[in-house]
Amino acid sequence: MRTSDARGGAAPAGHVNGRQGRDMAHQRTANTSEPSTGAGAGSMSMVVCSLEPWGEVRRRLRILVDEIVDLDPTLRVLYVAPSTDIPHRLRHGDLGGLTEARLTKVHPRIHVLRPRKWLPRVVGGFADSSLERQVLDAVGEIGLHQPLLWVNDAGYAHFAVRTGWPTLYDITDDWQLAPLTPRALRRLVANEELLLDRAGAVVVCSPDLARSRGRTRAVELIPNGVDVELFRTPRPRPAALPDGPVALYVGTLASERLDVDLVLELATARPDVQVVLVGPNSLSATDTGRLEAVANIHLLGARPYDQVPAFLQHADVVVIPHGVNPFTESLDPIKAYECVAVGRPTVATPVAGFRELGPPVVVAGRETFVAAVEAALASASPPGGPVGTGTAVPSWHDRATSMLSLMDRVRGQAVPR
Repeated sequence: MRTSDARGGAAPAGHVNGRQGRDMAHQRTANTSEPSTGAGAGSMSMVVCSLEPWGEVRRRLRILVDEIVDLDPTLRVLYVAPSTDIPHRLRHGDLGGLTEARLTKVHPRIHVLRPRKWLPRVVGGFADSSLERQVLDAVGEIGLHQPLLWVNDAGYAHFAVRTGWPTLYDITDDWQLAPLTPRALRRLVANEELLLDRAGAVVVCSPDLARSRGRTRAVELIPNGVDVELFRTPRPRPAALPDGPVALYVGTLASERLDVDLVLELATARPDVQVVLVGPNSLSATDTGRLEAVANIHLLGARPYDQVPAFLQHADVVVIPHGVNPFTESLDPIKAYECVAVGRPTVATPVAGFRELGPPVVVAGRETFVAAVEAALASASPPGGPVGTGTAVPSWHDRATSMLSLMDRVRGQAVPR
């Protein structure tokens, strides 16, 4: 299935057509090619449309952006974070979306835009048009010229076509396998098909995504990595960790990944072990309540990225109680690299990213998971000792170097105007 825009047909209501959009974007950026910061028109620029917020929890895109900016001293970046849903906020009496900063400078060469979504998408293309205008306004405001467009949020597929900017599509999760409404799924599939057809390069982070998205075009596999020095530098024990043996999970608590029943089974089987979950909580209120009702389960919430190594280093055992399903099969878990770097005993269900690992990782099916955790606890060395096993593990610097090389290739493919 192709959208009409993909073949040059009429654009959705409320949108300019592709040629008009490219001319508009070119005019707006050309008029501001000499930014007030003094960077010349020859400096490189990039717009990143991300599904991940820019915050203390550093995920793949933010880490790669930081690394790439260090590698290229001329690069200037506009990072477009997920939009603030103003109607949703107002319905819940939250006025923060109207007062929070829209555009923030987080680094001498990185600005973060949090666009505001004023209308629901059910009203048609007007909601997308508004988001696109906000991105173009920010591009002009900070003075970027003919940027490379790094798309992680497929919702910006038509924006990529309308601007005509050289585009790289980076797929980090197979959201087509997530529980979406039929309308949202149709929209996602159409946007992905447009990006797979039009992007100068498509990047995936896992072998499963390489198989599924590589059926119709060439894709580039650039997996995740780890900051080896950060995770292998010894840290003091976090005060937030409870006393007693700790079975630790670090990562987003999401129903697509976390097997809540298995967490409860572990906590019930070993009431003497403190089951600690560190990460943003996206679970339903029902599942959150089930976990919070158990005395030896502790939900500590999100923690700054530079604190994560300390939690891992001082766990008696790290646990990865993920559900085994098509969605988790599409992942390349960052935590797998972090577990190997730290070297603490780790027990994981047989999901992608962990199945292939050796010590300190043990893979156990759901029916033997609790017994495997108990065996790991019985044989584990005391936490807080020497960090890491000396096992080679890919670094984020390596991954950023590969990504930057690919970006240079995409820029080189772009047709000058």
